[in-house]
Amino acid sequence: MPALVNYSGSDEFSFAGSVFTMDSSLVCSFGSHLDVYCPPTKRARICSPFASSVDIFEEESTPSIQVLPDECLFEIFRRLLGGQSRSASACVSKRWLMLLSSIRNSEICRSKIAQEQPAAIEVNESSNVVDMKNVDEDPGLESDGYLTRCLEGKKATDIRLAAIAVGTVTRGGLGKLQIRGSNSNGGITNLGLSAIAHGCPSLKILSLWDVPSIGDEGLLELANECHLLEKLDLCQCPLISNKGLIAIAQNSPNLCSLTIESCPNIGNESLQAIARGCPKLQSITIRDCPFVGDQGVASLLSSASSVLKKVKLQALCLTDFSLAVIGHYGKSITNLILIGLQNVSEKGFWVMGTGGGLEKLASLTISSCRGTTDVSLEALGKGCHNLKLMCLRKCCFVSDKGLVAFAKAARSLESFQMEECNRITQLGILNVLSHCGSKLKSLALIKCMGIKDLTLETPFLSPCESLRCLSIKSCPDFGSASLAMVGKLCPKLHNIDLSGLCGITDAGLLPLVQGCEKGLVKVNLSGCANLTDESVLAMVRLHGGTLKVLNLDGCPKITDASMLEIASNCLVLNDLDLSKCSISDSGVAALACVEKQLNLQILSFAGCPNVSNKSLSSLRKLGRNLLGLNLQKCNSISNSLVELLVESLWKCDILS
Repeated sequence: MPALVNYSGSDEFSFAGSVFTMDSSLVCSFGSHLDVYCPPTKRARICSPFASSVDIFEEESTPSIQVLPDECLFEIFRRLLGGQSRSASACVSKRWLMLLSSIRNSEICRSKIAQEQPAAIEVNESSNVVDMKNVDEDPGLESDGYLTRCLEGKKATDIRLAAIAVGTVTRGGLGKLQIRGSNSNGGITNLGLSAIAHGCPSLKILSLWDVPSIGDEGLLELANECHLLEKLDLCQCPLISNKGLIAIAQNSPNLCSLTIESCPNIGNESLQAIARGCPKLQSITIRDCPFVGDQGVASLLSSASSVLKKVKLQALCLTDFSLAVIGHYGKSITNLILIGLQNVSEKGFWVMGTGGGLEKLASLTISSCRGTTDVSLEALGKGCHNLKLMCLRKCCFVSDKGLVAFAKAARSLESFQMEECNRITQLGILNVLSHCGSKLKSLALIKCMGIKDLTLETPFLSPCESLRCLSIKSCPDFGSASLAMVGKLCPKLHNIDLSGLCGITDAGLLPLVQGCEKGLVKVNLSGCANLTDESVLAMVRLHGGTLKVLNLDGCPKITDASMLEIASNCLVLNDLDLSKCSISDSGVAALACVEKQLNLQILSFAGCPNVSNKSLSSLRKLGRNLLGLNLQKCNSISNSLVELLVESLWKCDILS
């Protein structure tokens, strides 16, 4: 500008026309009364015919859509044609993303083209050619909702939920959303859940776990927009109360599964609304909700439209009344789980068993309930005629008397599991096996401290011909004498799990192995520290043709002597665990030296210090079919050998 203002030379300025003799391209005309000479180094930026010398060269500010208020942008965005345009607009800024996510699906303006030409593919009959037409149809309005999204921890934010709400519209619609945990700095709030409600009417499954910032407001939006909801899980949501759940009940007629855990503000009122508004509810889980009592549970179960099949009640303030309602009205219940009901007495369980309503009950789990006694257990056995699976945990008042009475009454029982039932003794177990009927297929005893290894004079007991699976785990006083007696009553076993029984020896296992007539398939002897090669040799010689899984983890008396027999006899074995056994390079070589190679897929030598680099060739040969090889804590194997194995056994996952 100073060069132009202080310009000196022969050039002149005049009005009403130009008197210059120079090239006319150097002159800019602004009307009929003003001519200005501009040197070639400058460029005119004048928008007014009578501008000052300073204003002439001021730069004009660029107009921006960002100055529009949210109301105007909202109207623009809801008129965008197609979900792809909305997704592209959402990428501009966080403000645009949140605005787009606030638009309800019903507020989006459909284009006339999409309504008049709904088909995107047409066939030209004259030329028999398929034409792809660019129809701007909005698939989000009629999406099926088959997409699944899961946000955990730091990824769980309102911005991500808004992006999901906008982005899934053109890709089939969101059908399942799981939120686990929340970002401590900017986690999920009602705003994010509202965005999902506005943009994802196809949502069918919602799981909210540990989201303390979501309350009734977000759930209300969801209830008003997502009428296809079928499954709702609420866990550790302290701000959600009866108000939000009542809204769900009133607007979700297809709800078939509901889980409420550790929600302190949800009580009986919302459960009553669920009973009235959700006639298709088939599964209900309620845990640790202090305001849920008999009134709410009774409403759910006694509803005329109740089709509940699965009921789980844990750590609730319920009394005998609730169990009486279950026993009378639970005609559709097939799976019942009762845990930690401290206020329910023996009478409650007895009434539930004798109520006559649990005709279809197939699975029953009772844990930490003081009302479970011998009397109530017998009543349950008599009243549940179709019971197939029974699980008792921490029922300290159940003794041999109740156990045997239940086994005699429950003639349809197929699986029986007892955990930490410390009044059960060896005699009770033997009588259960003898009187359980002809359908019992599985028996499991876990941490039952009352079972002592005693030599008892018992009368004649008939064997349990139907039992296929026997699991006795972590019972420290269960020894060889008990195992030998159990083995005589179980001649048709396929699967054995004796993990953690450090008291058993070859004298107890051999009668069990020798008495099995059908052929063992899966054997777990992990932690049986007193077993030797004698048991393994007898097992593989008798059952090698059927044995598929053999776990000898933590059996230090198993040596190389068993390896050649395993390789020669166990031709269908696909999982072998020799961790912490006394196996050396010779044992590895014995496994690999047989002519017909083993069909092993999983092999473990973890914690075997005598397996060294000398086993490289044997491991390569064994690893041709392996999918997993565990060499952890094999201190004699170097890192270089592991690298060689990784290169040659590229299909195998090697742990070292």
